[in-house]
Amino acid sequence: MDFASIKIPLLLTFLAGISTGAGSFISLFIKEPKDSYLKFALGLSAGVMVYVSFAELLSSAVDDVGFLQANLAFFGGIIFIMVLDFVIPHEYIAERMGETVHDKRLMSAAMLTTMGIAIHNFPEGLAVFMSSLGDIKLGVALAFAIAIHNVPEGIAVAMPIFYATKSRKKAFWYSLLSGVAEPVGAIIGLLVLRPFITPSIVSLCLAFVAGIMVFISFDELLPLAYKEDSGHVSIAGLISGMAVMALSLHLL
Repeated sequence: MDFASIKIPLLLTFLAGISTGAGSFISLFIKEPKDSYLKFALGLSAGVMVYVSFAELLSSAVDDVGFLQANLAFFGGIIFIMVLDFVIPHEYIAERMGETVHDKRLMSAAMLTTMGIAIHNFPEGLAVFMSSLGDIKLGVALAFAIAIHNVPEGIAVAMPIFYATKSRKKAFWYSLLSGVAEPVGAIIGLLVLRPFITPSIVSLCLAFVAGIMVFISFDELLPLAYKEDSGHVSIAGLISGMAVMALSLHLL
C-alpha cells in the first residue's frame, strides 16, 4: 500500500476531525443558535451513518467474507465502542451548562470532556479511513456525517472552556485539538493493520466500523437529538439523512 492510495482517505479523516473547530467557532460567535438546527443536524448525521452501515458496509462485508464472519465483526465493533464508552464516558457539557457554569470546577470538567471526546474520536477516524480505503464514495459519505456530528462536539468542548477562561482562542484550540484525534486514530490504525491488510481484512474492518457507527447513532446522536423534541425535527433529519445517502449511492 503506497502513499497515493491512502492520501485521500487520510485527507477525508482530517477534514472530518477538524470540523470540531467549526463547532467552536459557531458557538462563540452566534449568541442564540436555534436548537432546532442542531436537532435536525444530529438526526441527519445519524440517518446517514445508520443507512450506510446497514445498506453498504455490513451488506458488502457479508458478500465478501460471509454472513457469520461479517456479523461477528459488526457486533465486535458495537462491543468495542460500548466498552470504550463505559470505561471513558463523555457527555456534552453544554447540556448541563446551567448546573456548571458557575462552578469553580468547570475548567476541570471541560478538560475531562475534551479528553473523553478526543478518545472517542479515535475509532471514528479509523471508520472514515477504512471506509474510504474500501470505497471512496462511502468514505466521503461517512466523513460528511461525522463532520456534522463533530460540530456539536466542538460546541461541547468550546463553551465550558470559554466560560472558564474567557478566552475564545483557548476554547477554539482545545476544541480543534479534540478533533485532531480522528486522523491520529486513522494513522495508528494504518500502522497496526498495514502488514495484514487484504481484501478480506478490509471487509471485516468495514463491518466492524458499521457496528461503531450504529452504536454512536443510537447511543449518542439520536438520544441527544430527541431530547425535548416535540416538533419531530429530529425524525425529519433522520429520514433526510437516509434519503440523501440513498440518493448519493445511487448517483455515485
